[in-house]
Amino acid sequence: MVYVLSKRKKPLMPCSEKRARLLLARGRARVHRMFPFAIRLTNRIEGAIQPVALKIDPGAKTTGMALVRQSATETRVLSLIEVEHRGASISQALTRRAALRHGRRSRNLRYRAPRFNNRRRREGWLPPSLQHRVDTVMSWVARLRALAPVVELAQELVRFDTQLMQNAEISGIEYQRGTLAGYEVREYVFEKMGRQCVYCDTTKGPFNLDHLIARARGGSDRVANLVPSCISCNERKNTRDLRDFLAHDIIRVERILRRAKAPLNDAAAVNTARWALFHALSMTNMPVGIGTGGRTKWNRSRYALSKTHALDAVCVGVMDEIATVSGTERPTLQIRCTGRGAYQRTRVNASGFPRGYLMRQKRVRGFATGDMIHADIPTGKHAGELSGRVAVRATGSFNIQTPNGVVQGISWKHCHIVHRNDGYRYHTPVLTAGVAAETVG
Repeated sequence: MVYVLSKRKKPLMPCSEKRARLLLARGRARVHRMFPFAIRLTNRIEGAIQPVALKIDPGAKTTGMALVRQSATETRVLSLIEVEHRGASISQALTRRAALRHGRRSRNLRYRAPRFNNRRRREGWLPPSLQHRVDTVMSWVARLRALAPVVELAQELVRFDTQLMQNAEISGIEYQRGTLAGYEVREYVFEKMGRQCVYCDTTKGPFNLDHLIARARGGSDRVANLVPSCISCNERKNTRDLRDFLAHDIIRVERILRRAKAPLNDAAAVNTARWALFHALSMTNMPVGIGTGGRTKWNRSRYALSKTHALDAVCVGVMDEIATVSGTERPTLQIRCTGRGAYQRTRVNASGFPRGYLMRQKRVRGFATGDMIHADIPTGKHAGELSGRVAVRATGSFNIQTPNGVVQGISWKHCHIVHRNDGYRYHTPVLTAGVAAETVG
């Protein structure tokens, strides 16, 4: 679907790509922005709209979003989006900067004094790598609200406080478990292990949750002791020890144990940032619906949808009265957070010594690295049309990242801007209103 704005930039109902091409060809609309693709009408101020809901499935690495139109019996998917976060790179950059400052102090070089307890963190403070996830989601919520008539938000959020009202004597670990605790653990284990049997690598279910150390041998129900197993392997293993069951494949045994004991960093990140995101969404003065991961999985199984972040977002919340879900075959717009550049103006070798210096200015002839451009080259070995992400050079000879690879030595005179760098890369597998969006931006 193509986003549509009125003449005064008021969001209207999205239209099909065919209708968007006709409006552009007849001069009744013009391109408003390329990613996500939106057009602006030139002859209409108002238009009939229907309520649209924006559903969000927050994740540690990727957040799924879906714009849907819900009626009493049907959910119609209008747009699917997946945003890939860069929290890991932010955490690594902060760690690297801290190590450099520590090294300067130990060598008695120019440095700033260490800061320990002289700063007070505000209430609700999050580490930058987690705050980035919240800020990115809120930024895209604001963008989509400006492109579509969103009247309701929905977020996957596990809430267990209602148990205290149902059972005043609940305590300890029981308080941390919800009524869908088994479904939450099962879904997490399947996701961590790639939704396949760890013993034979089959992806054809159904699967059981198998204990690496059987309960009969003193094994627990901890996540590190649970793995997905097909019914056949589960029955053959029974209560046997893992090393005994896979005595012929020691490499597989080590791989299973290493993956099973993987740290819960991603789960901790989601749990930490989830409430911060909910409070930020609540500040938009829009109704915010919530749902658990178990409810999302139940909805996905009910409508026989594949497992993706964007389709998980479609299934967020209560959908008991919804008979059908349509439009799920739409391509998903992939958005990757890249940032707007770095402060570092040198390239260093393995020993930390500078091996090259970058330009002081980030813009050359009106172009900046990360801009989406279209080049029409009249002659030479690269003659033709190119579209992609540009990397600028001070000489005016640019490199263009296309789906088929990097094309070097393109003069700035043959390039024109399609989409300014806004800190994201975009990818979608289809043509949008006659413009190649297959390009990696």
